[in-house]
Amino acid sequence: MELPLSQLSEKIIAFERDHHFTDNDLAFGSQLSVERIHNIKSGEVTPTQEELQLLKKFINSKAKA
Repeated sequence: MELPLSQLSEKIIAFERDHHFTDNDLAFGSQLSVERIHNIKSGEVTPTQEELQLLKKFINSKAKA
């Protein structure tokens, strides 16, 4: 049985789908590495507060655009 995605993972996936972004686009915009984005989405790592802020800032900036 697969574990459900975390809320953060779901939010990232929905954002990428809605904005036609790849992990690379998200990584570039948030200033995180693609590998880090993959690991956060997969639940392999817990993002730091700084990483959460960078993701939130980027996602919010695109949501308003």
